[in-house]
Amino acid sequence: MALGPRLDIRQSQSLVMTPQLQQAIKLLALSNLEIETFIGDALDANPLLEVGDGAPGDGDIPGDEIETRRTTLESSPVDRLIGEGQGEADRPLDIDSAAIDRDRDPGDADWGRDLRLGGGEDGPGIDERGAGPLSLADHLGAQIGPAAPDPAAAFVARHIAGLLDEAGYLTVSLRELAADLGVDDHLAQRGLDVVQSLDPTGVGARTLSECLALQAREADRYDPCMARLLDNLDLLARGELARLKRMCGVDDEDFAEMMGELRSYDPKPGLRFDSGGGDPVTPDILVVPGADGGWTVQLNQATLPRLIVNRSYYLEMRGACDDKAARGWLSDKLADANWLVKALDQRAKTILKVASELIKQQDAFFREGVSQLKPLTLRAVAEAIEMHESTVSRVTSNKYLHCPRGTFELKYFFTSGVGSTGSESGASAEAVKAAIKQLIDAEDPKQILSDDTLVDLLKDKGFELARRTVAKYREAIGLGSSVQRRRQKALAAVR
Repeated sequence: MALGPRLDIRQSQSLVMTPQLQQAIKLLALSNLEIETFIGDALDANPLLEVGDGAPGDGDIPGDEIETRRTTLESSPVDRLIGEGQGEADRPLDIDSAAIDRDRDPGDADWGRDLRLGGGEDGPGIDERGAGPLSLADHLGAQIGPAAPDPAAAFVARHIAGLLDEAGYLTVSLRELAADLGVDDHLAQRGLDVVQSLDPTGVGARTLSECLALQAREADRYDPCMARLLDNLDLLARGELARLKRMCGVDDEDFAEMMGELRSYDPKPGLRFDSGGGDPVTPDILVVPGADGGWTVQLNQATLPRLIVNRSYYLEMRGACDDKAARGWLSDKLADANWLVKALDQRAKTILKVASELIKQQDAFFREGVSQLKPLTLRAVAEAIEMHESTVSRVTSNKYLHCPRGTFELKYFFTSGVGSTGSESGASAEAVKAAIKQLIDAEDPKQILSDDTLVDLLKDKGFELARRTVAKYREAIGLGSSVQRRRQKALAAVR
């Protein structure tokens, strides 16, 4: 058989993502503030774009192609969603402007289908979803309830926790603190004792020596020799080790061991936590109670400029174009402007559609709180609104929802489920955490609840959990084990 070159014709299909479709996908994942920056760049690059005021006018997208950016959810059932029913006059977002007829107004072309995105993505696990770095005050606040011997001491301790500096030190005197709160010095001292019994050990100290002494007591190394060492840290700073060793009354081996112990302590325990100076969160979606008992959902227009195409300026410039290259450039700019306006409108509809379904699925949370948060997956929302999972994932990334209960990241509403005897779909992990915290906050200091006891109590509430799962959730909300809590409360009672 002879070998030689040959020409063959083959026909095949392949999916090609145009630059415009890639940009549309990126727009979905951007927050409103990021969209504002993106629009500013687009305004600089395209002379046909401008920021409009008020409602859409006749010079923008035709009225029959505009759907409202606001929706009201009925209380029962909640089924009025945004973005349903695409008209046949919709242009697809994946049309490349290079393929458009240069002499034809792209605004007259057909707009087709919904933006359906592929490449499925998994949602984050429960441990990967957080509300940002934990501040020292928040960390201490979660421990004060179990550690305080009475409400008065807990009140003073919470006030002190808010006064600590970044390193965890108390920079005001107890007398001044007592005067500000209108309490006696004894109660102020009890509140400080509560704070100094919390984790991390050493917080609430007024001096470096006191901070290190608290850690030495925790390690059961605070003997008279260590006390003299900590009382004379100025000699250590000046390098007078021989004198310091004589004052402590120890030999070289014991002194070296004490120095090694001292080096293992943390002089600034508060620096392990965030200082609380992070950027404020600006919500992308606003949810308010409706007059009919439902929910009104809308985009935060304060951070979302409205973009329009100046068609009058386009006609004026087109009349002044004499050569084909200039007319082609102008047609490209008009196509880009029309695409961007439509893409932003489609993005708004998609966000509201997803947010509306989230509120429908988690209606009980918005009415009763975190204890009623249900387990929810990206797939469940995607199937309900007939979109791809990855579309829902992109829509819920980097976006926040503000409601009467506070501001939450959209990812917060997607939680894993745990066993529940009262619901076929199970209970949300966040609801279980809230139940665990409630039980621990209410426990008797003389009868600390073990994880096994928590399992039984949670079972009475309808939660079927293993002991290791309870321990995992307890640690996730910053609560110590039964041994740690018993020691903290015993120390608080002694002081």
